[in-house]
Amino acid sequence: MSRILRYFLILATGLVMMSFDLTVDEILGAIKKGDAQKISLHFDNLVEITVQEKSNSYSKSQAEMVLRDFFVNNNVRNFKMVHRGNSNDAEYFVGVLTTSRGDYRTTLLIKYRSGKKLVQELRFE
Repeated sequence: MSRILRYFLILATGLVMMSFDLTVDEILGAIKKGDAQKISLHFDNLVEITVQEKSNSYSKSQAEMVLRDFFVNNNVRNFKMVHRGNSNDAEYFVGVLTTSRGDYRTTLLIKYRSGKKLVQELRFE
C-alpha cells in the first residue's frame, strides 16, 4: 500500500511543478506579445513596476493600466530571456525586450504565494 501512496505523491508533485512552469511560460509569452491583460492575471495584490527610471507600487488594476500604456507606446517585436534564477520562495528572469522604440533590459520577479506564482516586480530599463 505504501508503494501506491508513494507513486501518487510523486505524480501529484510532478503535476504541481508542471503547472508552475506553465504559469511562467504564460507570463513570458504574454511579455513577448505585449499582452498586459494576460500578464496581469498573475499579478500579486501590489506590483512594483519600473519603466526606465520611474518606479512605483501599484494595485493589480493600476499595474495593468501602466503596463498596457507601456506596450501601446512601445510596440513589442521580440523578447529573449537571458538569465533565470531562483531562491526558496521566488524566481527571477532577466531578458531583453525589443520594441519599436528600442531595447529594454527586462527583469521579472515572481514569488510563491498560497501555492501560486505571482508577479511581484516588473522592470523595463
